[in-house]
Amino acid sequence: MPQPSNTHLILIPTYNTGPLVIEVVNNALKHWQPVWVVVDGSTDGSGTALDDLANLQPHLCILHHSSNKGKGSAILTGIQSAAKRGFTHALTMDADGQHPHQMIREFMEISSKHPQNMILGKPIFDDEAPIARVQGRKISNFWANLETLWAGINDSLCGFRVYPIQPLIDVMESCVFARRFDFDAEVAIRMAWRGIPLINREIPVRYLEKNEGGVSQFRYIRDNTLLTWMHIRLFLEFLVRFPLLVYRRIKNTVKI
Repeated sequence: MPQPSNTHLILIPTYNTGPLVIEVVNNALKHWQPVWVVVDGSTDGSGTALDDLANLQPHLCILHHSSNKGKGSAILTGIQSAAKRGFTHALTMDADGQHPHQMIREFMEISSKHPQNMILGKPIFDDEAPIARVQGRKISNFWANLETLWAGINDSLCGFRVYPIQPLIDVMESCVFARRFDFDAEVAIRMAWRGIPLINREIPVRYLEKNEGGVSQFRYIRDNTLLTWMHIRLFLEFLVRFPLLVYRRIKNTVKI
């Protein structure tokens, strides 16, 4: 088992992902400790199963929401608690088995060498990935880069990332958005606005079929409507921020 870290932790939000979340957590624990899970009002019994697992795993911490509040809210609960315990960075990953646990250590090592940076996963999809979701994220990626003057967000929706915790808390506490499916895209844009540097790394991802235990909370109309509204808001805010973003870009690129 890896030596527990007192600066970097894994943070996994989960909602009704069934037995699959236990597999995801166990795989994560093999590569890094501690692991924290925020159970976002699950009603499928997985929260109890995670509590039982935590009784056997001293470096597994389970937090609970009494009702479903959304991915962003779950992550905010986790990072606020982690900051109080002295942690400085959190690797977020989904509970549905999409993300490669084999790359956890690599991302953590990059973060340790570049603690000021966000470390962003860029998905490499297999042939099983839903076409509508792959094409839809291309649209979101275009708008995310336009709204940040092409700061280099290679994928705006990937949830496999390492964040410096305090800047992420500052971003989330400064707005009332980014609490649900809009979390990944909105916080990447807002942190880029604040000048947080980023590093992209390609990762393989896979979508599990139902017969493999795969569970998805994505709802095509609901979540795409949420993303559309988010990009309208952020683009209007981008227009206000445009002079400052241009000034910062010039200041960072001009050699004196």
